[in-house]
Amino acid sequence: MADLSSLTSSAYSQALEVIASVEPRIAEATRKELADQRGSLKLIASENYASPAVLLTMGTWFSDKYAEGTVGHRFYAGCQNVDTVESLAAEHARELFGAEYAYVQPHSGIDANLVAFWSILAHRVEGPWLEKVGSKNVNELTDADWESLRKELGNQRLLGMSLDAGGHLTHGFRPNISGKMFHQQQYGTDPTTGLLDYDALAAKAREFKPLILVAGYSAYPRRVNFAKMREIADEVGATLLVDMAHFAGLVAGKVFTGDEDPVPHAHVVTTTTHKSLRGPRGGMVLATEEYAPSVDRGCPMVLGGPLSHVMAAKAVAFAEARQPAFQTYAQEVADNAKSLAEGFLSRGGSLVTGGTDNHLVLLDVSGFGLTGRQAESALLDAGVVTNRNSVPADPNGAWYTSGIRLGTPALTTRGFGHDEFDLVADLIVQVLQNTEPGTTKAGTPSKASYRLADGIADRVKDASAEMLDKHPLYPGLELS
Repeated sequence: MADLSSLTSSAYSQALEVIASVEPRIAEATRKELADQRGSLKLIASENYASPAVLLTMGTWFSDKYAEGTVGHRFYAGCQNVDTVESLAAEHARELFGAEYAYVQPHSGIDANLVAFWSILAHRVEGPWLEKVGSKNVNELTDADWESLRKELGNQRLLGMSLDAGGHLTHGFRPNISGKMFHQQQYGTDPTTGLLDYDALAAKAREFKPLILVAGYSAYPRRVNFAKMREIADEVGATLLVDMAHFAGLVAGKVFTGDEDPVPHAHVVTTTTHKSLRGPRGGMVLATEEYAPSVDRGCPMVLGGPLSHVMAAKAVAFAEARQPAFQTYAQEVADNAKSLAEGFLSRGGSLVTGGTDNHLVLLDVSGFGLTGRQAESALLDAGVVTNRNSVPADPNGAWYTSGIRLGTPALTTRGFGHDEFDLVADLIVQVLQNTEPGTTKAGTPSKASYRLADGIADRVKDASAEMLDKHPLYPGLELS
């Protein structure tokens, strides 16, 4: 039998030939994407590299099947194999995270959060309201009943982490649907340290009395004490919802345990299945048995038909994450983030919170005289892929920003370690020190245009290539 790398090469080469027979430009773009990812330093904290097994699982005829409903209770016939797939994915998820219940249908992290929000509303608001009006079936409500219920559902309170403090758009940011669904307020971080202030958060919760307290983050470089978050939620009668999309891999890999593991403390936990978890792009909801019946109604409450081929890939990814090697990987992700942070600090860089103890680093680039957008663009010219990100009380707002967010999951998958991440920090500082802000056509300072000194991009690319060549992406995968 051929070795796995040979089988993988054959599978992808033949797949691209089939694609090219219909639309060769898509096949070419696919080849180019692999080449680009192989040749760049990918430091976007929300990206990773899924295994060939996960990627190949998505390209099957499960894509052709409609399967609205739940296991054993579908609105379409012929879903017995989808039932197997969904059951296996949920089983692996429960075992991996120690959860009472897992719902693997959400198509993305935002979908998972929408399922969670509406499940909590159904459990905490709709259920008691129906009992109050005589336990009517929702299909039997009068127009006046519906008007009353809509007012109840649309007048609930949500308290989440602010965007510039490291929260996510779906945690109550007003332009997002979450900020329109709820009467929302946001909590921030200590203005001096950048760290969560649990006492201040508790005081805000007591004053606001939210139905839902959202914990979790997309750009907060520290761990969270979820036991304290649950205490705050319980004190004010809130449901604790934790969005662990960014750090799910560190939970699965047992880097975050005890009070730092959200699953034993939260009523509902949402996550993506890619990022640090290294699976396919998708979402998931974990919940206690109390909330399981409401979450199980995600389709058709919020979702359309589940993507059965992606659920299959989730099952494969969760099976991989249950192996001992994944715990080693997760610890390396956290260790490498510390190495990256130390590399910046030793070269005079300014980090939000002064460091990291998770998988990401938030670098304030204002000390280099740049906006986040200028820094992001200059780094991309040098083959370093990052994303601009707000810092607390950011004077440049959410579009131009004053920071760049960097994560270690992807390059750790490639095998990068302490020495490489220290060099990565050095290369990034070289780029930023040799970038100047541009001006507008009117001659005023620009927040977008920039000038990178001659020769810097090539020098950084050459240094990066040496590291990348030592740690090839998908080693052994050769496309004919």
